[in-house]
Amino acid sequence: MMYQEALVCRLLRGNREFVEALRKLEDAPVCQRQSLKSFLVLPFQRITRLRIILENVLKLTPPDSEPAITLKEAIAAVHQIVTECDSGVQRMKQTEELVRLDKLVDFGSVKSIPLISRGRRLLRDGPLRQVIVEGSTSSGSIVSFKDIYLHLFNDLLLLSLKQAGRFSVLDYSAFPARVGVGQLKAEILGLPTESFLLRLSRNHTGAPTALILAADTSSDREAWIMTLSSQTNGIDTQDL
Repeated sequence: MMYQEALVCRLLRGNREFVEALRKLEDAPVCQRQSLKSFLVLPFQRITRLRIILENVLKLTPPDSEPAITLKEAIAAVHQIVTECDSGVQRMKQTEELVRLDKLVDFGSVKSIPLISRGRRLLRDGPLRQVIVEGSTSSGSIVSFKDIYLHLFNDLLLLSLKQAGRFSVLDYSAFPARVGVGQLKAEILGLPTESFLLRLSRNHTGAPTALILAADTSSDREAWIMTLSSQTNGIDTQDL
């Protein structure tokens, strides 16, 4: 849901004065019985309809005529506007997601960083298991698991514990410059087959670290490896 719609819904639920004022405005003859929501989407609808009208007119226009050339230029210009509007909507959605997530993230003792950043977008997120190998016994190493949650942005990797819908940050690193992944011979090492190695050449303390992570399925593992191996981030990476 777009920010404007979410804000209106919140005001409708908790602000009686807003509800009354909105009712009076929507009942006014000048609004022609249109709701506020219709006015919020009207600009996008009209741009799209204008392109359709121009395309239909072009079909009825003699090819290679001067009006046809002008119509094609107009259609191209409108298409560019529609593309820019769609890009703006996507940027707004990405910002809304960052605002929502920012309210759920607790840095605790970890040095905090701003999550809401221009150009930042979420690439992938989800739960994984950290595989912890401790010492060894006569029968082999002791393997335990710890639930961990990853938020991968185009410039940042965030590792957290998810508890009651909130995220307690464990570590973070700049992506992709400081993040790498590696394959593991899981069966030989006695690890889950869906395991892979996550390397941070510089974490939030400035030190290198590595974790063995395990996905629930092989397809999920491959998806994470592919995304984490990406070298295209869209904006300049800065040291965190």
